[in-house]
Amino acid sequence: LQPAVSVGNVGQLAIDLVISTLRMPKVGYFYTDCLVPMVGNNPYARTKEDSVELSINAEVYSLPAKKLVVLQIRSPFIKHKYRPFCETLLSWVESSKCARVILLSSMHAYQRDDEQLLGTPLRYLLTPALEKEVKGRMQELKWKEMEKVAAYPGISDTEKVLHIPGGGITKLLFTESCSKGIQMAVLLKFCSEGDNIPDAFGLVNYLNEWLQLIKIRVNTSTQWKIPSSWRLLFGNGLPPALF
Repeated sequence: LQPAVSVGNVGQLAIDLVISTLRMPKVGYFYTDCLVPMVGNNPYARTKEDSVELSINAEVYSLPAKKLVVLQIRSPFIKHKYRPFCETLLSWVESSKCARVILLSSMHAYQRDDEQLLGTPLRYLLTPALEKEVKGRMQELKWKEMEKVAAYPGISDTEKVLHIPGGGITKLLFTESCSKGIQMAVLLKFCSEGDNIPDAFGLVNYLNEWLQLIKIRVNTSTQWKIPSSWRLLFGNGLPPALF
């Protein structure tokens, strides 16, 4: 399970909720020179002692009980480094014998075509290697597959292409997985930049419909645990003197 660095950072926020709620322990780092270097405090600290632990731009978390490995990405890509990152990541996936990859991503809501304006803002994509296994389950859930759009809108509607505006590495990672025979599912949400916390909850609930990572009880507040780092997601709070 991993995010794309996409519009609103929705995939990364959704991954935060998964790691925090399942209390997934960090098991390692994903070393790459394709991401902007960064270091910070532990984003999932629960005690004062935890908070001094450092985190970097790409880290790996694991929960064997659920057969789940999560890669969290915390910084943007360096220009022209999309393809080398995808090659390194998919090589790791194959060498680690991962059963499947699930990519959480987002797209610009304002670039939807007429068909995409209807119904849910959530979509999915499946590589051919995974489609035969889970397509029936997606139909049971009544999920909507990502539509292809006209390659030349307003000129010709006959040629259709996959278009994921604002999706970062999503399209490249998906197409490369298709060509390599890797089982990958992409879960996406149309959204706009701003306070994207509601979008993150929408995307992680969408994921949970399929994987059942946690049990959502009816008529109760959400069971997803908000990580400590979200307290300052939009900067420090306003000084009381201003009120």
